Amino acid sequence: MTLSNRLLGKKNVNGQPRIEAVTPAAALPGGEVRILGSSLRPPELRRPRVRFGDIEASVVISSDDFVIAKVPLEAASGPVVVSTNGHSSNSQQIKVATTIAENLHPVTNPALDAEGNVFVTFSGSRGEKVPVSIYKIDTNYSVKPFLVDVMNATAIAFDRAGQMYVSSRFEGAVYKVAPNGTMSSYAESMGVATGIAFDKDENLYVGDRSGTIFKVARDRQIFVFATIEPSVSAYHLAIGPKGDLFVTGPTTSSFDALYKIDPHGAVSVFYRGLGRPQGMAFDREGNLYVAASLSGKRGIVKIAPDGSASLAVAGSGLVGLAFAPGKSAILATTNSVHHLAWDVQGQSLVDFS
Repeated sequence: MTLSNRLLGKKNVNGQPRIEAVTPAAALPGGEVRILGSSLRPPELRRPRVRFGDIEASVVISSDDFVIAKVPLEAASGPVVVSTNGHSSNSQQIKVATTIAENLHPVTNPALDAEGNVFVTFSGSRGEKVPVSIYKIDTNYSVKPFLVDVMNATAIAFDRAGQMYVSSRFEGAVYKVAPNGTMSSYAESMGVATGIAFDKDENLYVGDRSGTIFKVARDRQIFVFATIEPSVSAYHLAIGPKGDLFVTGPTTSSFDALYKIDPHGAVSVFYRGLGRPQGMAFDREGNLYVAASLSGKRGIVKIAPDGSASLAVAGSGLVGLAFAPGKSAILATTNSVHHLAWDVQGQSLVDFS
């Protein structure tokens, strides 16, 4: 065996590369995916060629049985192929998200109304009065200013009737927003109000990142529902299929917890081991998807009801997601919004038990 083969650890026997899987099977442009298979690297320690459709990708790491490649910025959903020594592998499909808006500042999930319009914040630095607080992205992906008067707009949620609510972390308040963009105060004096979510009974939960989860009843009475560890940035809330409230709140740790709070306010740790977990959403099967890092890889992490976790979408800078009609999702990064044609159906309020 030659020196190069000893360094490779195994020999490329017939020179025909084969792909067994691409993981995760969805990504943002620029995200890193792992291609698993055999004979994926040519001899003499040269790197293989990886193509997403007709576009060549940058190879980060290569070995005989796996390759890590960066999804090209121009890539679209389609086949991935590895080539070595003039031989091309079989193809594997990958879903690549499409950018629909840029130069924004989301800090958590986007939100969709009943017509499929997407709403996303331009949150700004704390105390900064930005020209536009919320933008509307219509079904043709046209971006328009929607709301201008909320300081540090953080989270957006819709109730069953399609009424929009938005939190202001600067003012510690939640506002009710009409379709024409006018707003009125709904609840006040809730500390650093960040994440918001409705349950099936239309109670509104509001996360004060300093350590309190408030419950706002339909008659607007405000109760302290639970207390958890403070967050350095924001709380992000989602209601699970059984009525439990799930909360993330990044801390200075790289091994953060995802909390589950039952309808009586009892707090437990549902999953621990995420890096900077942020916005969340459930699918109809009860799986939870959260923007976070898992084992050092950033993207959308899927956590099954049994607590097992895997990376479902690769991509840096992700802060949240919202499921959209037609088995698709809207993904938000720190400065842009993307559409992903997916094979996952999101949960809605009518799915709650």
